[in-house]
Amino acid sequence: MATAAGELLLKVRANLAGSPGYHVGDEGDRLAHDLIVEMLREAAPDDAVLSEEGRDDLVRLQRARVWIVDPLDGTREFGERGRTDWAVHVALTIDGIVQAGAVALPAVGRTLGTEPAPIVPERAPGPVRVVVSRSRPPIEARIIADALDGQLVALGSAGAKAMAVVLGDVDIYAHAGGQYEWDNAAPAAVALAAGLHASRLDGSPLRYNQADPWLPDLLICRPELADAALGALGFG
Repeated sequence: MATAAGELLLKVRANLAGSPGYHVGDEGDRLAHDLIVEMLREAAPDDAVLSEEGRDDLVRLQRARVWIVDPLDGTREFGERGRTDWAVHVALTIDGIVQAGAVALPAVGRTLGTEPAPIVPERAPGPVRVVVSRSRPPIEARIIADALDGQLVALGSAGAKAMAVVLGDVDIYAHAGGQYEWDNAAPAAVALAAGLHASRLDGSPLRYNQADPWLPDLLICRPELADAALGALGFG
């Protein structure tokens, strides 16, 4: 589903080349959402769906199996010609715990999922690399980077940042200040399947399908750096 939505998004982007970025993003959001919801309706008609682009009627709270979807993570980056740091998120949660997921990175032709799980490369030599938002790097990430004598690396969407850890391009993704369940359910699923650490910034487990889908902070990192990252924030 993530791959199919990504292929559709590439066509949307090509067809709307030259249009304003906001229009490209809006069309991408809408069409990718419609495709994923239709695929889920056919494949899992009894399951609930929580999508960034859908209407949340809270029926999902009565269901054990809930799909959490971000049809286009990084709408702004998608609307900027040539940017590759945007993604598609599809995750399955059961009783509030993420069980499976996939993150497509369509602009680089990759989809990372929980089966088979990705193999995380050995850490490259050099300073610890902490990936942050281009526009709103959180102070918590700066605190971690300073404590570990690391450096900040800026990227776009949440999925692109999380997958940068999975792919070994960076070591830590620390986010604070605002996310929703659809921003991190699939990235967390892939990271956990790959053997990485994924939690809230205080080290508590990630829980999904909550009445309020606001899930404001996240830590995804190499497991050997988890204690140091949490300790830098006072939670070690």
